[in-house]
Amino acid sequence: MTGTAVAGGVKVPFLDLRALHAELDGELAEAVLGVLRSDRVLLGPRLAAFEDAWAGAVGAPYAVGVGSGLDALALGLRALGVGPGDEVLVPSHTFVATWLAVLQVGAVPVPVDVCPATGSWDPVTVAAAVGPRVRALLPVHLYGHPVDLQPLLEIARSHALVVLDDAAQAHGALYRGRPLGGLAHATAWSFYPGKNLGALGDGGAVTTADPEVAARVRSLRNYGSTEKYVHDEIGGNSRLDELQAAVLAVKLRHLDAFNARRSRVAQRYQEELAGTGLLLPRVADWADPVWHLYVVRSSRRDALRAHLLSWGIETGVHYPVPPHRQPAFAGTALAAASLPGADILAREVLSLPMGPHLSAAEQTRVIEAIREFTP
Repeated sequence: MTGTAVAGGVKVPFLDLRALHAELDGELAEAVLGVLRSDRVLLGPRLAAFEDAWAGAVGAPYAVGVGSGLDALALGLRALGVGPGDEVLVPSHTFVATWLAVLQVGAVPVPVDVCPATGSWDPVTVAAAVGPRVRALLPVHLYGHPVDLQPLLEIARSHALVVLDDAAQAHGALYRGRPLGGLAHATAWSFYPGKNLGALGDGGAVTTADPEVAARVRSLRNYGSTEKYVHDEIGGNSRLDELQAAVLAVKLRHLDAFNARRSRVAQRYQEELAGTGLLLPRVADWADPVWHLYVVRSSRRDALRAHLLSWGIETGVHYPVPPHRQPAFAGTALAAASLPGADILAREVLSLPMGPHLSAAEQTRVIEAIREFTP
């Protein structure tokens, strides 16, 4: 992923997973071999150990490993009692999984537009969207920056709603000095390989301070069963396996250090891209983000992206098509929603190379290329 020669220089990867795994090669190899030499590959001691470690890391009494981030959202909603006929408020600008999870449990996603300046919810707008059928709020900690949870939790209390926060991009982020993961009724996590804490395949978890919610997720992930061949409810198969748990346990030991590297990359971008005409990310004074992504905005986004590619610089767009404009929702009420904030972001956002293994030289190249485009 790195060091590939291109015209005018070297390729700058968007995220260098190869370098990350190379740094942890010995630890990862030992963890993988440990699973291969064991007699448990599902629901074994490595999963239990990782669940304990992850719960401790995010300040939650309970963590339950599941098969993916989407499953974490859907099982979290079910465990909180959300189901057919319920409405769930979801952000207009997010990965489509946030909406799909609501549909999977038979509920109805009700999109609430975001503020283009932050990509996040304005609590006043959220409060105005609460109707008689709304059962839950599903805020997203976008790009690694926490959403302002306190007013959302107050809205939930006043309307007897539950809050499941989507922290798929926010491993290790702090909200008002406290880690995300035990602040809402439940928190959904993704361990997709490109996340700050990523597995070698799909994986996810639900964290919570509620023992009943944790117990329900444990049942739902395992065919509705907590005792072999006894099935108390209609569940599914969504178990974080021993191999992924072992890999995640290794990476968790390095998460804080890797997040600190990301923060240094973001700080340099903030300082050296000022004055280029790009709209740079805002950081609230109550937040300690973990910079899963470094997202800028430009009215000339597509031209800028092509320019960076000509320099050998990979970028991403998170997200080019808002959920309500996805073909999957064509002809539905969701497609007819007016969500101008999401449309603006879809046109303008650009994710620059970011990660704990982005070198100073690679970042210099990104900055120089952007300065050439926007003198």
